[in-house]
Amino acid sequence: MPLMEKAYKSALKPMLFRFDPELVHHHFVNLGESMGRTAAGRRLIAAMYDYRGPDISRTVDGVTYRTPVILAAGFDYNARLTQILASVGFGGVEVGSVTAYPCPGNEPPRLRRAVQSKSLIVYKGLRNEGVDQIIDRLRRRGVQQGLVLGISIAMTNAESSATLEGAVDDYYQSFKKLNEARIGDYYTINISCPNVYGGESFTDPTRLKALLEKLDEVECRVPRYTKMPISLEWEQFRELLDLLQDFGIDGVVVGNLQKDYDELDVRREAPEEYRGGLSGKPCREASTQLIRKTREHCGPEFTIMGCGGVMSPADALEKLDAGADLIQLISGMIFEGPHLMRDIAWAIAERHLDV
Repeated sequence: MPLMEKAYKSALKPMLFRFDPELVHHHFVNLGESMGRTAAGRRLIAAMYDYRGPDISRTVDGVTYRTPVILAAGFDYNARLTQILASVGFGGVEVGSVTAYPCPGNEPPRLRRAVQSKSLIVYKGLRNEGVDQIIDRLRRRGVQQGLVLGISIAMTNAESSATLEGAVDDYYQSFKKLNEARIGDYYTINISCPNVYGGESFTDPTRLKALLEKLDEVECRVPRYTKMPISLEWEQFRELLDLLQDFGIDGVVVGNLQKDYDELDVRREAPEEYRGGLSGKPCREASTQLIRKTREHCGPEFTIMGCGGVMSPADALEKLDAGADLIQLISGMIFEGPHLMRDIAWAIAERHLDV
């Protein structure tokens, strides 16, 4: 086992997992933000974790990713890590989800570990500082060289967004402001967060059509994607795909959190009643199956970002084989360590060298 992997699994992870996961997340964001402020900090992190091997870059919808591994939305939700993530082997980051107004999120606990099941129970409720603050931060700090900036957009988790009109306008305000600011290399419309007022309301085709019609009023210069649920039956999922293609959406992120607690390896790790979606391993199979079906249904030109249950290089390759163009992850980095992105990149490189 390489030194950094051994150090994380045998020493750092057991210590970190004794503390509240949201508190650990907060401290690591602070540390990453601090390290990213200086060239010396970026070099130190890169020396430990960055991928330095054969060219595995991919150009997708006109955007070139140094590595096809992206930090999924939900980790850097306030865009504080855009100066350090390339040093950890990421080719891109999807910040957010960003909402039109500051959003404190749900009542804590907002994050729990299901350690034996390799999952996080996520109940953040779109906690973020709002689109205006995030645009200002990105303008001031910019993005580290070699890092693609995606921005996930959702509706504010508030009663005012529970109506169709209010929710559509919430998405529209963020989408309009980001485009006018010319911030971001791509945008993802998150229609599938299960932890907000009204739940996954835009997975209903009639409501999604209303949203897409409104967003079409904004001139957009970058690719547009949609983050999909993984708990729908295929027929419902396919209906959404057809609608997205009708509106010229460039692709999808497959997918969001798992809502079925029976997917945990150890069922007793779940709360007695629903208290957030599952990340990590419980998402792997459903996500990969939907990636495969989406590729077969939508053809080769439709972009798919594979997200859910990428806990190892083998998991990443499985999603690429199923039809994903790019990989997104969070939980794998937390459970396996920050060396995972580099290991995935090397696995992709070695496959290319074997061809």
